[in-house]
Amino acid sequence: MEFIIILFIVMFVVLYRKSNGESLYKFVTTSIGNVYDKYAPYSFKVIREKCKEMGLEYTKKEYTIQTILFAAIAFVISYLYFYNMVISFIYVVVVIAFIPYLAYLRCKRLYSEFIFEQIQVYVTNTIMEFQTTQSFVKALEGVYESGVLEDPVKTDVKVMIDLAYHNGDVGESIDYMNSKYDFYMTRNMHQLFLQVTREGAHDTVEVLDNMLLDVDQLVEGVYQDRMNRQAFHKSFVQYGLLLYLMVMLVQWLIGKETYIDMVNSNILMQIGLHIVVLFNSYFLLSGEKYYNENVGAE
Repeated sequence: MEFIIILFIVMFVVLYRKSNGESLYKFVTTSIGNVYDKYAPYSFKVIREKCKEMGLEYTKKEYTIQTILFAAIAFVISYLYFYNMVISFIYVVVVIAFIPYLAYLRCKRLYSEFIFEQIQVYVTNTIMEFQTTQSFVKALEGVYESGVLEDPVKTDVKVMIDLAYHNGDVGESIDYMNSKYDFYMTRNMHQLFLQVTREGAHDTVEVLDNMLLDVDQLVEGVYQDRMNRQAFHKSFVQYGLLLYLMVMLVQWLIGKETYIDMVNSNILMQIGLHIVVLFNSYFLLSGEKYYNENVGAE
């Protein structure tokens, strides 16, 4: 116990001495941010920048609050299991190490949802432009110049236009867009426009109207699924945390003092408790990964 207290005091003094007159809070948050940027994987940095552009990224203050909250929960839960400050401190460090990964999953989900919304705008506006121009390339130009799209979709639409003019055909443009955004509604629309461009069609109004209805139904279903998943995710996290607290039921049944004596005197029981904690943590982490990676767009 004394060792932990001394350690925290030493850390506080070192941080304060290095701050060189600036506020301790600003120095800590800046240091966390620098470490975060230095060691985060490249893919996370790219997605994180996009989230910053959309105004969805946490601030360093919010990350600091998240870190403190996670550390507190890890400390309380691990202490209830082992009643050992050193073990609790180790669990706190491990939990904090996973925060960048959780941030990556969150940003990845937000970015995927943003891309889906942009693709929905791209498909809907391209169909409406085509109904006016009766030309796929002219429709793409109209959508690009309208300003309704944002990067990276806007840049990819420009690439499609350039490829179409360079090749004199829309085939490679469509293949490029399908490879970048593998959504049902984009593949369906591109297939129709490829057929119309190469083979011609007398009347596409009804087909395009039906396609717009399909897109509306798909988007409505996706948003409904998103709300359902958010509600389920909240319940899932609550259930996962309750699983940790089952140890309190055991202590209530056999008595706290008896429980502590059993933990301190039985190495096998300690190993078993570690397995329980790790299994529950894996359960929560797997659910969090599934929630953030499967956005329900397709």
